[in-house]
Amino acid sequence: MSHPTPYAMRLADEITRQLGRLADHLSQLPPPQAVQVIARVLDPDNGVLGGVTHLVATGSLFAKDQAERGVLPAEVWLALGRASNELNDIALDLDEHQDTLQRVGAQPATTAARPPAPAPLVVRRRR
Repeated sequence: MSHPTPYAMRLADEITRQLGRLADHLSQLPPPQAVQVIARVLDPDNGVLGGVTHLVATGSLFAKDQAERGVLPAEVWLALGRASNELNDIALDLDEHQDTLQRVGAQPATTAARPPAPAPLVVRRRR
C-alpha cells in the first residue's frame, strides 16, 4: 500500500498550480487589472513574493539545522541562505515601486485621445 501524500506536499503542489493559473490570468487581464494583480503579488508584507521569501528563509533555517546534524551538505544550507537574501533584496528593490503600481492600478480605464509617449526602457549613464 502506498503512503498518502503528506498535507504539506499537497499544499505545495496546489500553490504551484495556483501560481500557474494566476500567471495565465494575468496575461489576459486588461492593463489596470493586471497592474493591480502585480502590485498585490509584489506586496512585501502580504504578497506572493514576500511569502516565497519567508518560505525560502524558513527552508534555510531548516537546512542549517540539518547541515549541522550532518543530514544535509552545508552547500544546501548556503544556497538556500543565498537565495533567501537575494529574494529579500529583490523584494526591497520592488517595494520602491509599490506606490506607483497601486496608483496606476487604481486609475480608472480611460480612452485617451492620444496614447502616452513610450518610456525608454534603457537608461544610459553619462560618463
